[in-house]
Amino acid sequence: MAEEKVLFQIAEGKSMEISTGKVANLANGSCLVRQGDTIVLAAACSGAAKPGTDFLALQVDYREKYAAAGRFPGGYIKREGRPTEKEILTCRVTDRPLRPLFPKGYFDEVQVQCVLLSYDGVNEPDVLAMLGASCALTLSDMPFQGPIGAVRIGQIDGKFVANPTVEEMKRSTLDLIYAGLPDKVIMIEGEAQECSEQELGDAMRLANEIVKIQCAAQNELASKGGKAKKTPTLHLVPEALQKGLEDFCAGQIEAVCTIPGKQDRQEAQEALLTAAREALRGQFADMSDEDFALETMKGFDDYVRTVTRSVILNKHYRPDGRAVTQLRPLSAEVGVLPVVHGSALFSRGETQAMVIATLGNEKDAQEYDDATSEPGSSTKRFYLHYNFPNFSVGEVGRISGPGRREIGHGDLAERSVEKVVPKDFPYVVRCVSEIMSSNGSTSMASVCGASLALMDAGVPIKSPVVGISCGLVTEENSDRYLILTDILGAEDHFGDMDFKVCGTADGITGFQLDLKLPGISIDLLCEAMVQNKEARTQIMKVVTDCIAKPREEISERAPRMATMRINPEKIGALIGPGGKNIRAITDETGATIDVDDDGNVKIMAQDKAHLDMAVERVQASTAEAEVGKIYRGKVVTIREFGAFVEILPGLDGLLHISEMADYRVNKVTDICNEGDFVTVKVIDIDQSGKIRLSRKAALKEIE
Repeated sequence: MAEEKVLFQIAEGKSMEISTGKVANLANGSCLVRQGDTIVLAAACSGAAKPGTDFLALQVDYREKYAAAGRFPGGYIKREGRPTEKEILTCRVTDRPLRPLFPKGYFDEVQVQCVLLSYDGVNEPDVLAMLGASCALTLSDMPFQGPIGAVRIGQIDGKFVANPTVEEMKRSTLDLIYAGLPDKVIMIEGEAQECSEQELGDAMRLANEIVKIQCAAQNELASKGGKAKKTPTLHLVPEALQKGLEDFCAGQIEAVCTIPGKQDRQEAQEALLTAAREALRGQFADMSDEDFALETMKGFDDYVRTVTRSVILNKHYRPDGRAVTQLRPLSAEVGVLPVVHGSALFSRGETQAMVIATLGNEKDAQEYDDATSEPGSSTKRFYLHYNFPNFSVGEVGRISGPGRREIGHGDLAERSVEKVVPKDFPYVVRCVSEIMSSNGSTSMASVCGASLALMDAGVPIKSPVVGISCGLVTEENSDRYLILTDILGAEDHFGDMDFKVCGTADGITGFQLDLKLPGISIDLLCEAMVQNKEARTQIMKVVTDCIAKPREEISERAPRMATMRINPEKIGALIGPGGKNIRAITDETGATIDVDDDGNVKIMAQDKAHLDMAVERVQASTAEAEVGKIYRGKVVTIREFGAFVEILPGLDGLLHISEMADYRVNKVTDICNEGDFVTVKVIDIDQSGKIRLSRKAALKEIE
């Protein structure tokens, strides 16, 4: 197959290239996406649906090879291992805009693999992977209803920048990852330094113009090197069975869809489905038990979806009886756990998050290493972990480590709250959100709970950050829609949108959009942003009524910390030969001491007494002699002409025999011996640093 290429500009001086036909030609579709010297391979393959599957089996994987950046993997095993957090998050933002663009009932296995092959240290590869995944599916024979475009928008000095470089992003106040069809947004993800709804909307409109260019380029490439689309096998519920289900359930379905409690509603729906199966089984005796169970479950779920959406859209009646813009009952509490540094319990209806804040020192910072980060320099001093146990939804299941969903939810909460933690706060801070119960938007409950826990711990955050999710119900083949505030799990499952926005009273700090539709207008999303802001104002009042501002002092349970600056030339004196001095200080005081190359010293101890002791020892180890100052020193060496006195740790001065007393001293040992302590005054420090001491001057001044 001959190689085909398209080259296009996304902004002045910024071009991208997509090519196909050179590598990975056995995949259903493959391409290389290039910006600068960063190159990502994307390849898509498909396989027949597995028996019993009732969902689109789409798997997206993204990996960064260290060799792409001319580096070796860190650690003992010199081979890439499990995916990093960045790789997992890139998988998620790539998967989410692709998923709505396959036809209903298409359950074939679809696998998209993206691999970073070359990294120039300038152009970020994540949005290239998103674009490549779309292009690989567009080039393939699969029934993908794209292509989509994908772009990052930054904001530097008030101006929007498309696909900013790594260095530009360090100065950016906005990080918007946008994916969509021309004039339709499908997915956004990102963070901001308290931007306004207007700014975020303007950034999306710029992104949309770039998406149009990217989609046109993919269609051009597909016309040159793409495969003909196959007619897919769609696994739809048989019409007769669907009609039978609807006829049997028609008189009861609306009632069971509008029961307020999640568990009661689920139990009523399961009972109705069981009754329908018993009534219909005889009419479909030719179906196996497994097929009958699967198809009735799919058909019933479709019917519940249709009825739930109709009730919401036409009657403005939600499953729990709330009004369209009404929040569920809110409550907030701090100090709920006795030993931890800071804790909070935030509840919104049946959704409940307990968040714990822990303060530590530099050794507690989260280190990470990936192919696109600078070696040895990547650490996080604030991080948030999110845990979603099975009991939070009243179920049993496999107990394992965090999955992609947990990592994604934790990341959204982390970057939303991180914006208000002072950069110069000396502590490393870890928040852990333990979901106690879940019925919609646990990540937003984690954001609210984290703000509360940080204030309870005494972390001087700029402002609380709160968040809420808005949903959407649309009418098929119509312009009618309804935006819902604070969606339940059922409204998320049966609705069209999950749009999460977090922020302070001054602006947006984090956001995330998921759609089940193949895109909505940016204007509709901006309308949802305004509705979300109104809800956040109500939540903010609940949070600030609970605790108005951070506590004046850090938690008494938290370790105490002090920072000081020493002369960098004194770092060796503080550490001592082979680390002897600093080890002695830490052993005797129980403190931990971190020393930077520029002389910044951070000392942490479990209480104030031990902290003061450690600070005093550090000061003594690094202090410099001052002319005119009196010291109490130890005689370390005796000579005929005088004695050498250690006035500071590791710092000696000469006490000449003529300066020992205001009378003639015949022998040094008449005044002092090795091991004695004497009071001396520094009378001179020459250019070479040699110190001259005087006992008689010190005694005279003391008198």
